[in-house]
Amino acid sequence: MSFSTHVLDAVTGRPAAGVAVRLEHEGQVVAQGRTDDDGRIKGWNPGAGVHRVVFDTGAYLADTFYPEVVITFTVADPAEHYHVPLLLSPFAYSTYRGS
Repeated sequence: MSFSTHVLDAVTGRPAAGVAVRLEHEGQVVAQGRTDDDGRIKGWNPGAGVHRVVFDTGAYLADTFYPEVVITFTVADPAEHYHVPLLLSPFAYSTYRGS
């Protein structure tokens, strides 16, 4: 199983570089880092089960209504790749299962 994410800033229309992200499984942090210049993190391998990816949006957007975005998802097939993108603005966010 591999995991990746991509954070896009909907205000600027650009990748959100430097966003702190952590991946949790069963209450434990299994990976953490910051998005690269293209707004991406890739190559994490957390395994099967229910996971939470937590984005520190408050440090990235100074006047955001959402200081943290938490997305909970289930890894049903550890052989698959899981991509969870985040489209971010100060007063809204959106996500989906990508490829």
